[in-house]
Amino acid sequence: MTLSTPLLAAAPLLAGLIGPTLLGAVPGPQQAGAPAAAHVRTAAAHSDIVEHVAARTPADQQRVLAYWTTERMARALPIGLLDVVTKGGKLVDDLTGRTSTRTTSDLTSEQAARRLMGAARPLAAARPDARTVGARWVTGGLVARTTGRVFLTVAGADFVCSASTVRSANKDVVVTAGHCVKDGVGEWAANWTFVPGYRTGGAHPYGQYTARRMFVAGPWSRSGDDNHDVGMVALATSGGKHVADAVGTQEIGFNSSRGGQAFGFGYPADPPYDGDHLVYCAGRLKDDPYGQTRDQGLGCDMTAGSSGGPWMTRFDPTTGKGTITSLSSFKYSDDQRTMYGPYFGDAAKALFNTAEHA
Repeated sequence: MTLSTPLLAAAPLLAGLIGPTLLGAVPGPQQAGAPAAAHVRTAAAHSDIVEHVAARTPADQQRVLAYWTTERMARALPIGLLDVVTKGGKLVDDLTGRTSTRTTSDLTSEQAARRLMGAARPLAAARPDARTVGARWVTGGLVARTTGRVFLTVAGADFVCSASTVRSANKDVVVTAGHCVKDGVGEWAANWTFVPGYRTGGAHPYGQYTARRMFVAGPWSRSGDDNHDVGMVALATSGGKHVADAVGTQEIGFNSSRGGQAFGFGYPADPPYDGDHLVYCAGRLKDDPYGQTRDQGLGCDMTAGSSGGPWMTRFDPTTGKGTITSLSSFKYSDDQRTMYGPYFGDAAKALFNTAEHA
């Protein structure tokens, strides 16, 4: 078995279907602000943390906010488009260097049509299902405010991910996928901005929050280890408000029991989804059947753009409150109906403890 890309695209969808496109070849506007150097803090093997200073001053933050015009947000590519980036006839993960054996020729004409034109999806019922591979979340509650879209720039191209606020000492922390923060062994994301409660057409009812400090685990930064595909970001305030005060927070848990019921959320943008709506999956968690990671799988057909979206256990559909114990990370190339997420153990806990005091 081979892992798919960890939900990152580097070219428009149509280009992936009609010809090879590489990440470095995608034209993109100039990044706002210069990236700061990262440094490593090592207290113990499980708390090996790599940090990056992002938009550190009010002027830096304003440049990032000005960068994300409504038009630029609309053009941003979803992180995680599979079957798009080709090189020598193979799919290439530009973040970690992994290669999938599946090529665009594996797409059937029906799949290609779905990717080009999308497909209508029914709205979810007012009462959420305990088991679904993907439905629109229309129940509201806390999760509709705490989950949001992330906009970022990597190698000159603009992308989108998903993320969630978590309860933290500094009231500023959001959790997302590591590949939505740093491209494995490569560079850090620039212009990183979180839009909680994102609405159709780029509406941001609760403000836009730029990253001021970013954190990933050492194994992710050094080798793109999927077991550590977690990123914690400390945000700047928006309009003088901490993100926690503006939208509330979810709990975060570590070293939880494996298995059990979970709800996953995100903003998938690859057809049949459009990135404008919060979508959820729900079901029982299962271990990676191929033994390549310690991740757990959730039946879920969410697509590109859902990377980093929170997975919650002990979730109450009525209030929209739960405890985040994982997030959307990757899929295997021959199983597009199962999403995998990293287990939040001691390393993730150390990452969070550092971020909440940043």
